[in-house]
Amino acid sequence: MLLINVGHVNAASDNSLKDVKDKGTLVLGTSPDYPPYEFQTTVNGNDKIVGFDISIARKIAKDIGVKLVIKKMDFDSLLVGLETHKIDMVISGMNPSDDRKKSIDFSDVYYNGKQMMLVNKADKDKYKKLNDFSGLSVGAQTGSLQYSMSKEQINNVDIKGLAKVTDLILALKSGKVAGVAMEEPTAKAYAQNDSSLAVVNPGFVSAADARGAAAGFAKKSDALVAAANKSIKEIKDKDLINKTYLPEASNYLTKNTADNTMIHYWKYFAKGIGYTLLITAISVVVGVILGTLLALMRLGKNKIIKVIAVSYIEFVRGTPLMIQVMFVYFGIGMIVNVPALLAGIIAVSLNSGAYIAEVIRSGIGSIDDGQMEAARSLGLSQKETYKSVIIPQALKNIWPALGNEFITLIKESSIVSIIGVTDLIYQMKMVQSATYKGIAPIFVAMVLYFVLTFSLSKLLNYFEGKMKHV
Repeated sequence: MLLINVGHVNAASDNSLKDVKDKGTLVLGTSPDYPPYEFQTTVNGNDKIVGFDISIARKIAKDIGVKLVIKKMDFDSLLVGLETHKIDMVISGMNPSDDRKKSIDFSDVYYNGKQMMLVNKADKDKYKKLNDFSGLSVGAQTGSLQYSMSKEQINNVDIKGLAKVTDLILALKSGKVAGVAMEEPTAKAYAQNDSSLAVVNPGFVSAADARGAAAGFAKKSDALVAAANKSIKEIKDKDLINKTYLPEASNYLTKNTADNTMIHYWKYFAKGIGYTLLITAISVVVGVILGTLLALMRLGKNKIIKVIAVSYIEFVRGTPLMIQVMFVYFGIGMIVNVPALLAGIIAVSLNSGAYIAEVIRSGIGSIDDGQMEAARSLGLSQKETYKSVIIPQALKNIWPALGNEFITLIKESSIVSIIGVTDLIYQMKMVQSATYKGIAPIFVAMVLYFVLTFSLSKLLNYFEGKMKHV
């Protein structure tokens, strides 16, 4: 009885549950590429994330009395999402290991599944136990329990960690890895929907603390964890996962594979193109404005302003765009809640500005000093000279380099998929997950990127031709 009272005190000592109720939403973070736990499908022409994990999340939200909001993220970004309070809860086939418990709190385990190895069907009889994979490459999702278990329990193994299960399946089918470690329900789902794959039980030994899947929450969220445990207890008492949630997930999987041609998923690709073009268009405008400003600051005589411009340009060019995207979304997101799409646009725009600044600076530097002197002798101010004489001539000189930056931006914007922005790359991975096809969605995305970049290249060449006649 004393333990129950202490639990009640802990649950009341934080505002995690109250905050969720006050805002009216429970924000779930998940990586929807892990059927039947969570995956994406099309319902009445609309994208929908389904799976028995999602059913559990909806049950928890309903019992709390709030609406469930789902945020799609890479698996290895989920813990960061909790720690920075971008999401309230993680349900993504996550195991409550001791290492993870140092960073986040967990609910009770809601499902126990064995750890299996997915292999090519032709190799099914070749791999019977863990030691059969010694000296070979094995794939596992980055940051997952399967990654750690493979590394610890297979001698002399080369672990290939990838963020998306779809990429791991592609690596398996192309011979890059001998097997992919994953939980039993997911391994069976892929094998049942792809006749070239098979499931083997190599004998993974799970630590007591890491058996099963549980919901994750930010530290000191006792009240919210207690609410989730109440729902999970009812789910387990009524055996809802086996009786209701898993059959529903299997039904969605069957519908996904009933027509898995690429044309059937054209809306996915169309949506991805829309977001890619939106991010690129805004980033180009902001990048040109920022780049021009930085170039002028760097060419100015004020040493302080010049140092600021140089520092910004060198710092941005010296750090990966992926890190910048994650910093804007997770880092700045700890202070101000920045939506994923906006965070992606900000990061890509700021990155583009630094590169465009150097292009513009080189263009201005290519103009003969006599042009400035002639303009000033005619009574034009320095500002008017730059506006009417220097920049128009510089623009003509740098147009090919500037156009190349715009084309590159279309491709580089794909990095925003890591924070869940549904650009073309993200949608491609969703189609891979839904269709169990690896190469076909990649080929379609590759063609679409070529069409976008080739069309832009031709448009830029047209304007370049116009400039030559000016």
